[in-house]
Amino acid sequence: MKETRGFITILTGLYSFQDCIHFLAAIRKFHHEPIIVLIDQVPPILYPFLKVFKNVILKPAPKHENTVLASRLAKVSLYNASEFDKTIFLDSDICLLTDINDVFESLDEFDLLLTEDVQPDISKATNLLRGSQQENLDKVLQTLQSVGFPLQEKDIQYNSGLIAFRKTEETKKLFSEFQRYFGIITEHQDKLLLRDQGAFATAIATVKPKMKVLPPTYNFLSKWKDAYKIDQEIKVLHCTYPYRPQYAKNITRSLYTRIFDKLAHLFLPDQVTNPWRQK
Repeated sequence: MKETRGFITILTGLYSFQDCIHFLAAIRKFHHEPIIVLIDQVPPILYPFLKVFKNVILKPAPKHENTVLASRLAKVSLYNASEFDKTIFLDSDICLLTDINDVFESLDEFDLLLTEDVQPDISKATNLLRGSQQENLDKVLQTLQSVGFPLQEKDIQYNSGLIAFRKTEETKKLFSEFQRYFGIITEHQDKLLLRDQGAFATAIATVKPKMKVLPPTYNFLSKWKDAYKIDQEIKVLHCTYPYRPQYAKNITRSLYTRIFDKLAHLFLPDQVTNPWRQK
């Protein structure tokens, strides 16, 4: 029987709705596979705007009044949410600049594909902690270990904006550990920011899945563009708030998205003052 493959993204709350429309447009420019949207706190009256794109499956995300926490809970539940043998999860602020069939094909050989974070050294991952980054610089690893993360200095922080995985017992165990370690983050909000990458790094270090690290061209964070030194074509652009370059807008530009963007000012929050809309 032919293996199934598809995409998943997360939409919790209205703030990311316009991003998600453009995300779907970019996927559909290069791919025909089904796209699951894990959705919460979006009025059903708006669902048809998402369903304009063919083969979009809307599934409820884990419910929480905090939309950020809801999105994190959705991310740790990706294994169970996926209906496919091969899955590519992408954050909804991502824009494909080409097809990524090679990522699906690499899942024949690997259980997990992902990219390193802009700051891959876990011992310098001040983005995971509350408080001043400068003051936290020397105590990142100590803080993470103190709450129960068995991380070592050599361990890597991966950017969870792109996670490609195949359904295996190993990846099932990986996501189970991811979920468990994220629970630790929610219990230590006095020390840790509500981010999932510390839990993700710990799950990977614990399970040690058969994985491949992709170059940053597969998850190029536009906000940190000056931190990269690359000489290859960018395939996956991560349009981190607030910046979304014009060439990403051009990829998803169509009659539908142009009309939607004009209507968005009327019924979506922060559309007039959100800086990336004006760039």
